[in-house]
Amino acid sequence: MLSRYERANAIRALSMDAVQKAHSGHPGAPMGMADIAEVLWNDFLKHNPGNPSWDNRDRFVMSNGHGSMLIYSLLHLSGYDLPLSELQQFRQLHSKTPGHPEYGLTPGVETTTGPLGQGFANAVGMALAEAVLAATFNQDDLNIVDHHTYVTVGDGCLMEGISHEAASLAGTLGLGKLIALYDSNQISIDGDIEGWFTEDVPGRFAAYDWHVIRAVDGHNPDEIRQALVAAKAHDKQPTLICCNTIIGWGAPNKAGTASSHGAPLGDAEIKLTRAKLGWKHDAFVIPDAYYAAWDARQRGQAAEAKWLEKFAAYASAYPDLAAEYKRRMSGTLPEGWRDMAKAYCDASNDQALTMASRKASQNAIEVCAGHLPEMIGGSADLTGSNLTRWSGSVTISRENKNGNYIAYGVREFAMAAISNGISLHGGFITYSGTFLMFSEYARNALRMAALMKLQNIFVFTHDSIGLGEDGPTHQAVEQAATLRLMPNMALWRPCDAVESAIAWQLAIERRDGPTSLVFSRQNLAHIPRTQAQLNNIKRGAYVLIEGTENPDAIIIATGSEVAMAVATATQLNSVGRHIRVVSMPCTFVFDQQDANYKASVLPDHCRKRVAIEAGVTDYWKKYIGLDGIALGVDTFGESAPAKAVFEHFGLTESYLKQTVNNLLID
Repeated sequence: MLSRYERANAIRALSMDAVQKAHSGHPGAPMGMADIAEVLWNDFLKHNPGNPSWDNRDRFVMSNGHGSMLIYSLLHLSGYDLPLSELQQFRQLHSKTPGHPEYGLTPGVETTTGPLGQGFANAVGMALAEAVLAATFNQDDLNIVDHHTYVTVGDGCLMEGISHEAASLAGTLGLGKLIALYDSNQISIDGDIEGWFTEDVPGRFAAYDWHVIRAVDGHNPDEIRQALVAAKAHDKQPTLICCNTIIGWGAPNKAGTASSHGAPLGDAEIKLTRAKLGWKHDAFVIPDAYYAAWDARQRGQAAEAKWLEKFAAYASAYPDLAAEYKRRMSGTLPEGWRDMAKAYCDASNDQALTMASRKASQNAIEVCAGHLPEMIGGSADLTGSNLTRWSGSVTISRENKNGNYIAYGVREFAMAAISNGISLHGGFITYSGTFLMFSEYARNALRMAALMKLQNIFVFTHDSIGLGEDGPTHQAVEQAATLRLMPNMALWRPCDAVESAIAWQLAIERRDGPTSLVFSRQNLAHIPRTQAQLNNIKRGAYVLIEGTENPDAIIIATGSEVAMAVATATQLNSVGRHIRVVSMPCTFVFDQQDANYKASVLPDHCRKRVAIEAGVTDYWKKYIGLDGIALGVDTFGESAPAKAVFEHFGLTESYLKQTVNNLLID
């Protein structure tokens, strides 16, 4: 029988060999963490390599994702569909072993990590999702939701500000099934961290109300095992296990130094490392005895089978709950959803209400959440401004996990990353709110949602200079445009309650990426539509004022500027002009339409186009061409009442009318 030391050395060998073959990578972390991973994966982690998506598996997140060869080695050795040939293609084009772990690409990878600290925040979201699902579905005699979330973090993860935000909230909520393993090797890219990271990490987490296990020898399997037993027994608080390790453990000359962090060890050092470890096998050669020792397939199948037996008993005793659990975990919308959504959108069109689109958003949440118990939302301390709370909202707390609303506090970055973790876990449609301006704090988590193709709904209110007196620090100018530039991010900027309702419907129905919903603070008038126009909102852009099939000019507008465009076109058309107005609430969706539809909205023969949006103008050149004019805000905003700010920047009906007339004269 192989010893723990020998099993861990298989990770070290695969890691240093793969990095060496790729001529790039990070061997130090996997070599230093091999002993921790060996104990966790062989003694504690509940998972099934034959079914990586088993609902009740433990989640394992490697937040320090640069050490990706650790998780690739673990997945390969334990029996996941990740053959040795993929490890030999580490960091190569189209391999399943990219430089940092990628969700949806490699079986068993729970989230994309690499930007340090975000995996930790994702893990908080996963643990929160588990706790809420357990409170919703578990019964006194049958617990069908019962798993842990394990996350590894390095010194770099804990330097990142997001780790403070996420850890603080996790402690406040008492997420007792979250266990973080801190790989404290005291080395980062620039060398010994003594010059820039000297805080008392255990004391810091204790202050967050975490259970902290200090000074564990990260190379002593008995100490690691005892710490994990203690962590699992302590279920009222999240646990941080502080493991003191040596980066690049086993490398005679490079262990404990920055030279093993982010570069291959080199052939000479690898030869010496093999000798020191007693590893007598060539590169990428793993004897059968090691595979047998690591193989988790039989154990995983047995664990899942046992859970399925329990779930069958649960379904017999609680058939309605079992059916609802299966629906939610499958991501299927309830029967009748489409009919309900259509009826609500049609009713919004008939009611012709004037209101801020943030209020229209709240009304949509009220209706949608009433039909979708899987909706879980929150706000970064702006609930009364974002209007993300509805009449059925129940705030989640340490004492009550059976809720659907998260008071995130002033933690925009963690909020977005935690909600990514909730989405990754499954069973929820998650949304979160802040001002559009503060999407800047959350931006990298928004990008990660887009990269992972996660359903996640980001509610951004106070969308422009219309914010008024709060001034340029709070007035979004470039944010909508830059979010539109993010691949796979669908951004909707509705012009009234009708477009707001449809934007919410499509965000809920979209399962292959995130949606940013951008809403106004100020009231927006209802714009009348035909049924055909109502139907075409879902296509991202549509003709709102026709004028004629051969318009003299086209005005393209979004959000609060659509009413201005409609009023201007109506005036000009009344005196013989033929001005078309195109409302374009979602460029992402419009760009996906077929060529014929796009040409019917923006015909090539009409090159006289004006785009108007209270934001930067460069983005609109793709729709207006070199002959067109974009009206917007290409500086920062001003502090004044909204009307005065719009007038200052020339975003008025009179200036728009003058611009169109000048364009027609040319």
